[in-house]
Amino acid sequence: MGRRRQKPRGRDVQGILLLDKPLGISSNAALQQVKQIFRARKAGHTGSLDPLADGLLPICFGAATKISAYLLDANKRYTVKVKLGVTTATADAEGETVETRPCDGITEQDIAAVLNDFAGEIQQLPPMYSALKHNGERLYKLARKGIEVEREPRAVTIHEINLLSADLPEFELDVKCSKGTYIRTLAEDIGERLGCGAHVSALRRTEVGPFSVDGMVDMAAIETAAEQGMETLDQLLLPMDSAVADWPEIQLTADAAYYLRQGQPVLVPQAPTDGWVRLYAGEHGFLGVGTIQDDGKVAPKRLM
Repeated sequence: MGRRRQKPRGRDVQGILLLDKPLGISSNAALQQVKQIFRARKAGHTGSLDPLADGLLPICFGAATKISAYLLDANKRYTVKVKLGVTTATADAEGETVETRPCDGITEQDIAAVLNDFAGEIQQLPPMYSALKHNGERLYKLARKGIEVEREPRAVTIHEINLLSADLPEFELDVKCSKGTYIRTLAEDIGERLGCGAHVSALRRTEVGPFSVDGMVDMAAIETAAEQGMETLDQLLLPMDSAVADWPEIQLTADAAYYLRQGQPVLVPQAPTDGWVRLYAGEHGFLGVGTIQDDGKVAPKRLM
C-alpha cells in the first residue's frame, strides 16, 4: 500500500493583515506568531523590519502571497529618530559605539539645509549589517565575524524627506523612499555631512505601497479578536487586491478572461498604454495582475 498523503495543516486563510510589528522581535518571528494565531496554512511577510524597528508589516495569507513581491518593490515611508554625535557598528542603537564627536554647534537650520542634498536620486553604499549576500553569505553574518567586504553603491530615490522635530542632539524625520533604501545609511550619511556622525535611535514604518498606518492592528488586537473566534479574526483581513489598489483596474469580458487564463495576451478597449494593471472578470472578481505589452495587449503576469 502506498503512503497516504498528509492532509495540509492549517486553515485556508486568504487576504492581507496590516500588522503593527512590535519592537524587539524579528519580522519572521512576528509572522510566525500571527500565522499561529490565525492557524493559517500559508503566510508570508513583505519586506523585513529590523527588531529595533516597529510599524507596518503587511502579512499575506494564502493566494495573497503571490502578490507580496509587488509590495516588496513598492515605495515605503518611515518616521526616524536620528541621534547626532555617535556612530555605531550597525548604524542603529543596537550596535557598539564606534566613535563619538562633538555636535554642540549644530542647529536645526543646519539639519534642514543638509536634508535638501538627500532629496531625489542618491547613491547609497549598503551597510555591512544588511541581508544582502556576498558569495552566497549574508553580509550581516560576515560583519559579525569582523569581516568587511567591498560593496557597490546603489541608486535609490528619496521621494520626500521632512524634518518633523528637533530636540538636539536628536531630531526626527519623515522619509518616503524607493525600495532598497537603507534608512540607517541615510542617517549615517546625514551625520557625516554635518561633520559629527549619527545613528538611528528609533524607526517606525508608516507606509508600504498603498497601505498606511490607518488600517494597522497590533498583536493585542489580534489576540482579542482570536478569543472571539476565527470569524472575528478573519474580519481583520483586507482583500488581496488591496495590495495593488493604486494600479489601474481592467474589467475583462468572459472571453478575454478565458484566453488570459490560458496565458494569452488580450486586447482590451480603453486599456492604459503601459505599466502594471489589476485584472477583474465579472462574478469571478479579482483574477490577478498583468502588464501592457508594446502592442497594447494586456499580458497576464501573476494570476490567482
